[in-house]
Amino acid sequence: MEITTAMIKELREATGAGVMDAKRALEEAAGDMAKAKGILREKGMAAAAKRSDRETSNGVVEAYIHAGGRIGVLVEVNCETDFVANTEDFRGLARSVAMQIAAMSPAVISKDDPEREKHEGTDAEVCLLSQPFIRDSSRTIEALVQDAVAKTGENIRIRRFTRFELGR
Repeated sequence: MEITTAMIKELREATGAGVMDAKRALEEAAGDMAKAKGILREKGMAAAAKRSDRETSNGVVEAYIHAGGRIGVLVEVNCETDFVANTEDFRGLARSVAMQIAAMSPAVISKDDPEREKHEGTDAEVCLLSQPFIRDSSRTIEALVQDAVAKTGENIRIRRFTRFELGR
């Protein structure tokens, strides 16, 4: 199958991948868009693993208020540079994570957190990174973060969060 510029453009818009990465993924997938997205996601996860030890000293603190002011969330999401911290995609990630915390009320960030053992429930109930994303239950918050890492080319971490609810 011939790979057209329109196909490359569509894949780039959907994934944020570079032109040549999108073209290679489409060639490898024989023009199958869904398969090409999967290939790019796998490559992104491999790249994210290589970046996982990089320092994340920049980022944003996102505030989210829900239910007429009854629930509030503050979340700190870190990245490597202030350039990425100021992008719309990164701020969108921070906003999505804050909304997730407001909706699902996780207790800890990951199952590796020392505080995890103090909370009863499955990892998907207690650990933020293990929870299905509220806007797309086929993906976890960890996958959402990994996609952002692949798209930005930087290590990204959810460092801490606080959730407030009236009466609790």
